[in-house]
Amino acid sequence: MKLLSHSSLGRIGVALLALTTSMAQAHTGHDTSGVLQGLAHPLGLDHLLVMLAVGIWSVSALPAGKSWWGPAVFMGTLLLSSALAALGLSVPFLEPMISLSVVLLGAMLILSRQGTPLPLGLGLVALVASLHGLAHGAEVPGSGFALYALGFLVSTAALHVGGLLAARGIGHYLARSAAWVIGALGSLCGAAGLYLLNPF
Repeated sequence: MKLLSHSSLGRIGVALLALTTSMAQAHTGHDTSGVLQGLAHPLGLDHLLVMLAVGIWSVSALPAGKSWWGPAVFMGTLLLSSALAALGLSVPFLEPMISLSVVLLGAMLILSRQGTPLPLGLGLVALVASLHGLAHGAEVPGSGFALYALGFLVSTAALHVGGLLAARGIGHYLARSAAWVIGALGSLCGAAGLYLLNPF
């Protein structure tokens, strides 16, 4: 189990602080409803599971000291695809594909100890992020894209950090059974994605 380094935590913390500061500066004297909607949007079960899973996978599968790459790729792709969706881009069957992305992340967690090639792993993270970004961008409120995007980026970053810290805790406190625990979390994530795809 590769643990998240202090330098990686520092980078993530600085990024979160920068996002929060930008958000505060952008909202002085302006309507905050867009930010609040953005903050709330990633908290649906499908988005929440994927963003936590990206953090856990990044610690489990990426080289030591590079755990921040997964969240960085996800957030960059998320912002780009949401902007494209806000401009009118749409794809058919988006909701089922988002549910399948939860299943995909579950499988990635299960296989995280098998040494997934770095370009493939980050490419899959980008693919998942693009689907979620399209969903975010399709629901831009009347207050505009910028404030809304700041909100969902802050929530996304916080969920990624939660996943990173959870994986670090598993590696530290459950080192002997860490692979089993990560695999079990992946199984639960995949099962949740299947349920979301076809709830009964």
